[in-house]
Amino acid sequence: MFQIIGIVLLFAMVFGSYILSGGKMAVVLHSLPYELMAILGAAVAAFLIGNSVTTIKSTLAGFGKAFAGPKWKRQDYKDLLSLLFQLTKTMKSKGVIALESHIEKPAESTIFQKYPKVLKDHFATDFICDTLRMMTMNLEDPHQIEDAMEKQLEKHHHEGLAGAHALTNMADGLPALGIVAAVLGVIKTMGSITEPPEILGGMIGGALVGTFLGVFLAYGLVGPIAVRLKEIVDGDGAFYKIIQSVLVAHLHGNAAQISVEIGRGDIPSSAQPSFLEMEESLSGTTVEA
Repeated sequence: MFQIIGIVLLFAMVFGSYILSGGKMAVVLHSLPYELMAILGAAVAAFLIGNSVTTIKSTLAGFGKAFAGPKWKRQDYKDLLSLLFQLTKTMKSKGVIALESHIEKPAESTIFQKYPKVLKDHFATDFICDTLRMMTMNLEDPHQIEDAMEKQLEKHHHEGLAGAHALTNMADGLPALGIVAAVLGVIKTMGSITEPPEILGGMIGGALVGTFLGVFLAYGLVGPIAVRLKEIVDGDGAFYKIIQSVLVAHLHGNAAQISVEIGRGDIPSSAQPSFLEMEESLSGTTVEA
């Protein structure tokens, strides 16, 4: 919502100040289609040249994320902690054999099915199950498992930021492409040097629209969207970090409720449930075979 308001405000302030100061929109509007074709078209072409199909898809999906906001909400963090509590409690109280059916086929697990949004996230589900599976095979070396989890998180986060990095690169290149469009406009003007001053003035103004558009698109639209997308990816990454915190605490021998409390402390403040909220949520959970 605020992103839409910001875009409307951006156009209103920039073009409003131009009009109120006596600027003529006719010059801008006349040149706009051609300058946009040269600048935005070249930026898209460079984007396609410089990125893989996976990154291109990630960037396109990133526009939706930038406007939709973070994926994980306060209730999702509560659900995640409740899920991890049940899994670790089952492992401690009933042993590895009781946990095996839940981590081998999470889609059929009565524990995972209680939290469909977490189950639907393939990385979160695989990350939990793979880590618990490693624990059952190598409980004697918690640091090795912790390192493996850290590498998984780093890889996933790096891949998640691909779209934001691609948009940042596009924003960095837009001012230069604006200069390219402006130079072409100057070349066109020089080819018509015998025209009257009023015509030459309009042609020079049209050429300068290219420089304006390059800077405007870079710092007014594409750059801020890239920053917003990075912020969302970083924020959503905290969700997976909670999984690491809880399972590492469990690895070091903590009780399930203590492990969950350690994980709760790592939740971003804006989405962090209180101790009492989590206590109420966990009191309604049961350990299943």
